[in-house]
Amino acid sequence: MSKILCIGEVNLDVVAIISSDINYGSDTAAKVSTHGGGAGGNVAAWLRIAGAQSHMLARIGKDAAGVAVRSEFDRLGVTYSEIDVHGAPTGIVVVIVDKDGERSMFPDNGANSGLTLADLPELDTFNAAYISGYALLDPKSRPGILQMIGKIKAAGLKIYLDPATVGGMAGVPIAEIRAWINQVHCLLLNEDEAKYLSSTTDLELAIADLLQICPTIVVKRGSNGVIAANRGSDSISLPAISAQVIDTTGAGDSFAAGFIAADQAGLDFTQSLGAALTIAAKCVAIVGARPALDAQV
Repeated sequence: MSKILCIGEVNLDVVAIISSDINYGSDTAAKVSTHGGGAGGNVAAWLRIAGAQSHMLARIGKDAAGVAVRSEFDRLGVTYSEIDVHGAPTGIVVVIVDKDGERSMFPDNGANSGLTLADLPELDTFNAAYISGYALLDPKSRPGILQMIGKIKAAGLKIYLDPATVGGMAGVPIAEIRAWINQVHCLLLNEDEAKYLSSTTDLELAIADLLQICPTIVVKRGSNGVIAANRGSDSISLPAISAQVIDTTGAGDSFAAGFIAADQAGLDFTQSLGAALTIAAKCVAIVGARPALDAQV
């Protein structure tokens, strides 16, 4: 069984599901729940459901939220580095899910900032690494994450990167982000992000452009499925798997976990994409970004 090192952030998500229009400046009835979150933590959790081992490298506060996210990892069988931060809260994200299942997020990074090369565990037990773009976009973590990428590459591990949202990338020059992408083996991103990083409105042109700096490009397209390509090969398109959409939070992270687990297990490219779509369909049918403890795929 492959073991994947997940580098990024761990949060506690406060999810409010609203079945009507928001009454701004007044009250709006909602169904509210809390869940573990953060792109890195979500991928680590779904990797367990996809049949891989996972280890989470993140910073967690010494507070009630930190106790909650550690407990969830323990129940899912995700191991994690003991990087506790005194005086900084565990990251918290408020997630508003509208009546169509679309989510809007309000993040507070809290303790997530500040990962350094010294935090990197020994790499001899890992088969690959996933890196959340949010960690790279955080200026306090960026130098350490870039140093980690260099060490992980030197160890011969395959690196999968999700560059994070267009809004998150807006504060960093595109040329700098493309330089990061040039250091990894597989880029997992959505359609808007692909077009943004390639400065084009044509998705096929965006994929062709990104393949010049990264060997494998996987574009998540939500209800439209996925389009992906390896350098030197034609692109592959697959439709989404039908699902009742309750909450899209974490859908891209679950997709990434499904793809990484299948790819590391030796499935071919099309099979790995299909496995990713299967996991994503499970994710959007539940509330929150993490799998239920009894989830099966």
